[in-house]
Amino acid sequence: MTEQGKKLILIVVDILCVFVAALPSAILTLRFTPYQRGIYCDDKSISYPYRKDTISHGAMAAVTITCSIVIITTGEAYLVHTKRLHSNSQFNQYLSALYKVVGTFLFGASVSQSLTDMAKFIIGRPRPNFLSVCAPVSCNGYMLQINCTGYHRNVTESRLSFYSGHSSFGMYCMLFLSLYVQARMQGKWTRLVRPTIQFFLLLFSFYVGYTRVSDFKHHWSDVLVGLLQGALIAVLTVRYVSDFFKQRAPPLHTHRHGGDRTS
Repeated sequence: MTEQGKKLILIVVDILCVFVAALPSAILTLRFTPYQRGIYCDDKSISYPYRKDTISHGAMAAVTITCSIVIITTGEAYLVHTKRLHSNSQFNQYLSALYKVVGTFLFGASVSQSLTDMAKFIIGRPRPNFLSVCAPVSCNGYMLQINCTGYHRNVTESRLSFYSGHSSFGMYCMLFLSLYVQARMQGKWTRLVRPTIQFFLLLFSFYVGYTRVSDFKHHWSDVLVGLLQGALIAVLTVRYVSDFFKQRAPPLHTHRHGGDRTS
């Protein structure tokens, strides 16, 4: 088999791994309903009013995708241009470098989302606004089966409180990017620039988590676990899947007359 054929197989395997990692999330979302946990009708923790999301799914995606595209594409382009990043691939150096980072990012994101959805559907914890969304016909004492009159899709969503998907995904994306910046942005001029960028990335992830509590979409413990899970997957992905902190030896060059160099 040719070298090009082997690399093509590796690319297919990478794509397949990302797909498999995302499969549990897709199956749970499309085919399953959350566990029907019984409730106490006088439980104040699930009696909060319904509010719109401060950070909607669309806004969340817009911020995380924009930050990821800007930081990763700019960082890889700069490193390849300045010869600080070199790939053994015979393909375009920039696209090869970009492929590795984006593939790693998507794999970690798929793992994080699958873990989050598995917890949501298996545990089925009611959100703080559950009773407002459910609008039961009658509710007295402890009830295992509840006759909700609210919109079915919203009622299903109101049983997916533990743990916060906004918090886990936001923390994963922003901590991944922060670690990427830590590894890629080097130089004396980055002494304060780098931590400033990292501060605002993490600030957004914490802000998202706080709004999930203030919007009555999650209990504080849901947000805490979501933040911790997102952080854990980001660290493990960067540590064991990416090559961000790999020690790279500069390409060996032999200088000839007039400054020419050969590999």
